[in-house]
Formats: sequence, C-alpha cells, structure tokens
Amino acid sequence: MKPKQNITLLNDYHREKNVILVQFKYDKELINCIKRIEGASWSQSKRSWYFTRDKFDLPVIIDTFRGKADVDYSALAINNKITRIPQVVKKTVKRKVELPSAYYDFLDQKRYSDSTKATYINYFGDYVRYFNGRSLEEIPVEEINGYLLELIRNKKISASQQNQRINAIKFYYDKVLGLEKLYISIERPRIAKTLPKVITEEEVSKMLESASTFKNKLIIALIYSAGLRRSELLNLRKEDIVFEKKMIFVRVGKGKRDRTTILSEYAMEIYKIYLERYKPNYWVLEGPNRKKYSATSVGNIVKRTAKIAGVSIEVTPHILRHSFATHLLEQGVDLRYIQELLGHTSSTTTEIYTHISQKSLANIKSPLDRILNHNKQVDSNLKNSP
Repeated sequence: MKPKQNITLLNDYHREKNVILVQFKYDKELINCIKRIEGASWSQSKRSWYFTRDKFDLPVIIDTFRGKADVDYSALAINNKITRIPQVVKKTVKRKVELPSAYYDFLDQKRYSDSTKATYINYFGDYVRYFNGRSLEEIPVEEINGYLLELIRNKKISASQQNQRINAIKFYYDKVLGLEKLYISIERPRIAKTLPKVITEEEVSKMLESASTFKNKLIIALIYSAGLRRSELLNLRKEDIVFEKKMIFVRVGKGKRDRTTILSEYAMEIYKIYLERYKPNYWVLEGPNRKKYSATSVGNIVKRTAKIAGVSIEVTPHILRHSFATHLLEQGVDLRYIQELLGHTSSTTTEIYTHISQKSLANIKSPLDRILNHNKQVDSNLKNSP
C-alpha cells in the first residue's frame, strides 16, 4: 500500500505578494489534485506550489488531500488559531458616530439576523453622519430623498442598496419613534424584475462527476437535490437528515421558519459513505477543529466544480437552488409543493420559475402554427416561395 505523503503549508513572500507555499515531495497524484484547486500556481524559483493570500482556502486544501496526504498547517497558526488572511482592500476610514441606543434595542427585539443588523447599523450610521449635529426627528422627508438622490448620482448605488438604506432609515422613524405615517413618502426605486439563472439537468450531472473530493460531491448533491440555501446547508446537523423518511429538516431558514424538504436517494447514498469517511461530529459539514464549514468554501467549491465541468455560466449555490425548482416544475410538480420545499412565504416568489421553465414554454403553441394547421395550402406552397 502506498504510504501517505506529507504536505507542509508555509507563509512566504513571492512576486511582491504574501503567499502560502504548499510543499510536498514529487507525486503525480498530488500534483493532479492541486491543479484542480482554483488559484494554485507553480513557482520555479521556489520549487513549490503556492496561493496568494486572497485565494488561499484552508478547508478546501484539507478536503482535496484528505486520504491522500497529511496536511501540516501548524506554521500558519498563531495562538492555536488558523490565520485566515483577508484580502486587503483600501477603504476610506469613516468617522465614528453614535447611534441612538434604542436603535440597537429594537433590532434585537425584532430578532433580525446578524447580517441584517450589521447592514442596518452601517447604513443608518452613514445617514446620521451625513446630517451631523442635526436632530434626526426634525429632518424633513424632502431632505431624506435629497440624501438618497445624492447617493444615487455620486456614489452610483444600486436599486437594491437604495432599498436597504431606506429600510435602515425608516426602521428608526417607523419602529423606534413610531412615526410611520409621517415618513411613508420616502421614494423607493423601481426594482428590475430579472429572471434567475439556471443550469440544465445534464450540467448538474457533469458537476457531480467533476467534483474533486467526495465532500464536494455531497455539497453539490445536497444543495441541488433539496433546494437548500447556502446558509441552510451550513446549519445542517447530523440529526437533521432522516434516512427513514427520506427527509431533511431545515432549521429556521430565511424568514425564521422551520421546514422539511426531500432527501434524494442519490444524496442519501453519498451521505452514508461520507459519514464513514469523514466522521463528522455535530455539523454535517465541518471545517478545521470541527467548526461549522465556511460559506466562502462552499461558494468556491460550486464555482470551481462548474468550471471544471464546462458549464457555460458561473454557478453559485443559489443557481443550483433555482435549477432545483425549475426542474421540478418541468417535471410537472405542482407550484404549491415547490413553494413548500423552497420555504417561500409567498407563492408570488415561487411563480417566477414559470417564466424560465423551458418545457413549459415548449408546450405553448404559437398562434402562427395554429393558423397554418388550418391552412395546409400555405404550408404546401412554402417550398415554392422565392
């Protein structure tokens, strides 16, 4: 039996950039593995593979070489914690601003998610900073609209961000001060109704075949086969996958609602093998030190696998979810059931998939074809037309 290789990760500096070196003895199998990882490069001068720090993802490295080599990342550890090196982005330092304490209190009372609270606090902080020194209760709606117009023209904010900023501002006036009727005329943007992108069933199959590790295969299978959001996948506990009922229990998904969705037979068989190989402790997907798996890693895995599979568009976890819903609709599954599986509160949200279902469109007969069916003479004279 071939002995396991040892792989060592080291901090270094190369081509005027901080990098992570991946060092191991020459081995064709390991070389083929690292070539499949997005961002991997070979340095002739260092005689080593490396990643720039913004491309380095430790969970992906560990998963790729699991069972093939032991990965030593102790040189990257500081105070027993893995050094997660963020991409350096130059930002203008904002002046600190004190928000009304009641703003934080109401956000907690409403039990908004951490990400929503962070967004509201950030955008409302910008608003308070803009009207520095003025009493917030005395700012008229006309000036609020003027502030938003300035952001649109000078900062080029999107319609989505405009709406988020309005929500953050209105939360203060509506919920904290109870002045909802006075600020109802803040102008909201018209949101473009874009159709979600989807991939074909054949492309899903190619992605599963192209997955570089068994864990990657499970990630893709679970998201697509159950219509999971990325956050829902990361929050799955071992006990949430119920073999006997072929069911996945999704805890407090978007909108703070628990729900159940289907467990496909294929995903179930993959998961059983995965349990034997990876032996997760608590979470279905676990990163280093048995902690919850990284959201960034899941996104990178889906994107990279789609690229290897030759999928024509850049695929995200949410595109797999959209594809799940679209393919169910094309199979003839009732829209109400799809709504329940996806966890949509409103059927209007689910109805968007009727606009992208290719088979549904194919079943609609053009009025031109109906007319020509009643006029065979037009059809028979077609070949003789100039």
